[in-house]
Amino acid sequence: MNESTFFLITFILYIFSAFFYFSFLFSKKENLARIGFNLAFAGLIIHTLALIWRTVESGHAPFTNMYESLSFLSWASILAYVLIEWKFKIRKAGPYFLLIVIALMALASSPLMPKEANPLMPALQSYWLWLHVSVTLLGEAFFAFAFITSIMYLVADSNEKKGSAKKSGLTAEKLDSISYRCISIGFPLFTLGGLVFGMIWAYKAWGSYWSWDPKETWSLITWFVFALYLHTRIVMGWKGRRSASIAIIGFLAAIFTYFGVNYILAGLHSYA
Repeated sequence: MNESTFFLITFILYIFSAFFYFSFLFSKKENLARIGFNLAFAGLIIHTLALIWRTVESGHAPFTNMYESLSFLSWASILAYVLIEWKFKIRKAGPYFLLIVIALMALASSPLMPKEANPLMPALQSYWLWLHVSVTLLGEAFFAFAFITSIMYLVADSNEKKGSAKKSGLTAEKLDSISYRCISIGFPLFTLGGLVFGMIWAYKAWGSYWSWDPKETWSLITWFVFALYLHTRIVMGWKGRRSASIAIIGFLAAIFTYFGVNYILAGLHSYA
């Protein structure tokens, strides 16, 4: 057994989890959703072993290249989902969220992603790497779930206004509330990891807290979008479609910060 074997087993478990969750959507049989959740949880455990193995094997944090980063983001996303599902029992979001995780895992496993664990450059040999990247990606995992529930909200709200909403406990109001709670968790994590820890590490590594690197700039843009979400909701009382739209835009900004900056805009933070 090695890290790649654990990764493959994890990938298969997530695919089967999504299969059972989608089966639940069509059949309405709760036991299928429970199987889907159990498979996702089993995948989380094995994925954790894969990350530990990678860390021991490489001698550094398991997110120093794009392959490792995608794997860790997938792990963080499943962890976030397990916590949210345990708290809110929002099984109908499971299959759609797992599609994001499977897409990340598929991209990580593709030949386009070098899998070799290379020695780190001096600037990356710091415990701030652990704090900065891990906390940031965990925050983005909660943003991803808010993205799914915001889209589900828009659909549910439209159906309710048309009078065609199906009777279930997952109302548009509940979806809106869960999106808000996810962003309320993700925002401080992203602020702490992406901005605060990032600035401290930048100062220690490069002698400057902020250099307007493309990753820094787009991280700040993402932060402003989610700050706008919370400000308009808490101070101005916005809810519903306007809040959902901001949450969706925020996640798209986060995705561009993660992928677009790495492959389109060259900078100090690029994995590519």
